[in-house]
Amino acid sequence: MDEAMDAYSRSVSTVAKTVTPHVAGVQLGRGSGSAVVFADDGYLLTNAHVVDGERQGVATFADGSEARFDVVGADPLSDLAVLRARDETPSAAVLGDADNLVVGQLVVAIGSPLGFSGSVTAGVVSALGRALPVRHGRAGRVIEDVIQTDAALNPGNSGGALADSAGRVVGVNTAVAGVGLGLAVPINSTTRRIINTLVVEGRVRRAYLGVVGVPAPLPDDIAERTGQEAGLRVREVVSGGPAERAGLRAGDLVLTVGRTRVSDAQGIQRQLFAEVIGTPLPITVLRNGAMVDVYATPAELVG
Repeated sequence: MDEAMDAYSRSVSTVAKTVTPHVAGVQLGRGSGSAVVFADDGYLLTNAHVVDGERQGVATFADGSEARFDVVGADPLSDLAVLRARDETPSAAVLGDADNLVVGQLVVAIGSPLGFSGSVTAGVVSALGRALPVRHGRAGRVIEDVIQTDAALNPGNSGGALADSAGRVVGVNTAVAGVGLGLAVPINSTTRRIINTLVVEGRVRRAYLGVVGVPAPLPDDIAERTGQEAGLRVREVVSGGPAERAGLRAGDLVLTVGRTRVSDAQGIQRQLFAEVIGTPLPITVLRNGAMVDVYATPAELVG
């Protein structure tokens, strides 16, 4: 047991030593949280709810150094925001890929809970693939593949780093869902795309179709023919939206969007970025036992 604890302690302390210098406590107006340096030219990553409409603030690192920063952009529907320091910052942390995580592996959370910068807690990946509903104005979205961890998170941890045992940042701590249950937005190909868009454009334009659905299994004969086990059953079509104009109906079972298989709402959402706005998107649905192709032209999500 002592040897196991020693190995565990060594892993946690090594990750803490590696990642902590790149994590800051941030103060913006009346709000505060954490952020992590992710690019060597002074860019920091945090949560959109930490920024909460503020345009500038001060980052304080574990060594006591400070850097003023401006908010480059925020995307409330992924709960991510990008900051850029006006002053010198530590070098960037190494970003990993949350898609490679497995349940039970060690993760270390580093941030500034309750204003105590450089605080470290450790735990395991409790679950993967969780969905975190978020809302901004009238727009709603689900952050997909959210990481659930039992590493202790407290107010102020939001925007801080969740790192794997190799010291790679695989998530941005975003919420405390309950006692012993924390959530983090994953660092993966989808969120990297969002981050890069925020750096370049300061905002993320999204498309929408206007459908509300739930996962549903395909009939056996269709599953055997297509090799697909599930689709998205349309429960509601937004009046006047692109889906209604395309002829989609409640009860349709969506199989593919843009020739890509979908089995849940996230499968559609990950395709609805700026480049498809105004572009006809092929959608295959199962309707009354027959496969039907329609073309919907996504509109820009506003408000």
